[in-house]
Amino acid sequence: MRERRIALLGATGSIGRQALEVIAASPGLSVCAIASGTRPIDGLAANFDVEHAQVGGDVVELLERAEPDLVLNAIVGFAGIGATLWALEHGVSLALANKESLVAAGDLALDAWKRGGGLLLPVDSEHSALFQCLDGHGPGSVDSVVLTASGGPFRNHTPDELEHVTVEEALAHPTWSMGPKITVDSATLANKGLELIEAHFLFGLDYDRIEVVVHPTSVVHALVRLRDGAALAHLGYPDMRVPISYALTYPERRATPVPGLDFSAGLQLEFEPPDLERFPLLRLAREAGERGGTFPCAYNAANEVAVAAFLDGSIRFLDIAALVADALDATDGAPVTHLAGLMTADGEARRLAAGRVAAAR
Repeated sequence: MRERRIALLGATGSIGRQALEVIAASPGLSVCAIASGTRPIDGLAANFDVEHAQVGGDVVELLERAEPDLVLNAIVGFAGIGATLWALEHGVSLALANKESLVAAGDLALDAWKRGGGLLLPVDSEHSALFQCLDGHGPGSVDSVVLTASGGPFRNHTPDELEHVTVEEALAHPTWSMGPKITVDSATLANKGLELIEAHFLFGLDYDRIEVVVHPTSVVHALVRLRDGAALAHLGYPDMRVPISYALTYPERRATPVPGLDFSAGLQLEFEPPDLERFPLLRLAREAGERGGTFPCAYNAANEVAVAAFLDGSIRFLDIAALVADALDATDGAPVTHLAGLMTADGEARRLAAGRVAAAR
C-alpha cells in the first residue's frame, strides 16, 4: 500500500487515541493533519510529525490546507457534519466515526457522496461489521440486517431503579470503553437509535429491514439475513481498534494486537428484544427516521443537549428521553434541501431542549 496521508479529526477522544495507536503500528500510514475540539494537541502533533494541527475552529479550512488521502472523522456530534460533507463532496476517502453526520444530514451527505464518488468506510463497530458482511452480496440477495446492542449498564433495571441512576453508574459500560457522550447514549439506547438511522443511509435499507437486538456480551457486532434463510454474522471481542484498522487500511486487513475469539472456552451467544418502554429513545429514533426530513436532526440535537445536561447534573437520567420527545413534537419535519436549513432545525431543537433543561433546574 502506498503511503496514505490521514487527517485525524477528534484526535484526543477515545476513537482518536486508538486511531493513533493503529497508525503508529501500521507502515504506510501517516498523519498529515490533526484536530481537537478544545484539548491541546501539541504533543501529539510533535510525536507524529504533523504539519497541520488545530484546536477548535473550522476543520474544513484545515482539510483544504492538508489535502489528505483519507479523513477519519471522530468529531463528536453535529459539529462533525462539515468535515463529512467536505470529504464526500471532494471524493476523499472518509472513515466515518461521526454517526451524527448521517443521522442529521443523511440526504445531504448522500447527494455529496454521489457527486464526489469516493469511499465511505464506517468506523462504528456495528456498521463496519455490516459493511464486511454485505461485501459481495447484491441488494437482491439481502433480506434484512440486525444491529446488536449490549443493553448498557441498566439492561436489567426496573423503572423505579432508573429513576435514581447516577452519572457514575451511566458511565460504567459493561463491555465497551468509550467517551462519556456515547457511553450515556449506550445506557439510554439512543446510540443504537442513531446507528439505526445511520444504517438506513449507509446501506440504503428501509427501516423495516433494520432490526435491533440486545446482545449483552457484545461479541456479535451485526448480522445480515440473506433471502435464502441464511444469516452471516461478524464476531470479535469488543475493541474499536479492529474497525478503525479496517477503515484506515482498506481494502487490506492488517494485524492488530486484539486476540481472536477463543471458541473452546465455552463462548455463549445470547440475544433478546430491546425493552422500548424502559428505553424509549430507541423507539423515538425509529419514528424520527421513518418520518424523515428534519426529524432525525431534531432527535440528535435534543439528545446532545440532554446528555450534556445529565452529565453536568442538571437533569435526571429519565429526563433525557422526555426532552427528546418534546423536541420531536415541536419539529415541523421539513425536507432537508440545504445545510443552512439543517442548521436552523438543529438550532431550534437545541433551544427548545435547553429551555426544558433550564426549567428543570
